Amino acid sequence: MKILIVEDERALLENMLSYLGGGDIVCEAASNFAEAEDKLTSYSYDIVVLDIMLPDGNGLDLLRLLKQCQPEAGVLIISAKNALDDRVMGLELGADDYLTKPFHLPELNARLKAIFRRRKFQGHTAIHFKEIVVNSDTHEASVHDVPLTLTLKEHELLVFFIANKNRVLTKQTIAEHLWGDSIDLQDSFDFVYQHIKNLRKKITGAGGEDYIKTIYGLGYKMSES
Repeated sequence: MKILIVEDERALLENMLSYLGGGDIVCEAASNFAEAEDKLTSYSYDIVVLDIMLPDGNGLDLLRLLKQCQPEAGVLIISAKNALDDRVMGLELGADDYLTKPFHLPELNARLKAIFRRRKFQGHTAIHFKEIVVNSDTHEASVHDVPLTLTLKEHELLVFFIANKNRVLTKQTIAEHLWGDSIDLQDSFDFVYQHIKNLRKKITGAGGEDYIKTIYGLGYKMSES
């Protein structure tokens, strides 16, 4: 899961980044309206955590922008206790959920995962693709009930492919989703190939079909056919 956290309170932002990052969540951050606007128009995210009270603009305008350029992205609003009208407006504009400050970080994490499941997999924890089953919470995966031993990045790569089945994904798109936006400064994304090669080998080694197709000159696609 790749998220963008838009929050101007530095201590809160750092706490969220520290708690959520480092596992299966890739966290990007923006501390003001201008920075968030630049990121939303340059990169893609699964979920945006959005503080609607920003020093240089209204977070609701960012929500409107997000719904125009990334309508499939989820939105979790975080707001002060006295911002009821803004929360209601945010939900009417398409936000998925909201949290009132102060909140506990485990609840934030749980709500993000719930939004991700609803957005990508109709709320299911177990994700099915042909003979492949992936559990997004336990990070377990299997083929024909044969367990797969996947690294964290291989697991996230598999989930990303299934969530975007039948769509062509470029090496850059895959790299940014799994390693963060700063990866676009790399001269080459050839390292993505090795991760895909390893994932393919593990799926076919467990008796599964190779559904990850190379689209030469473009990227890769998880194909149902």
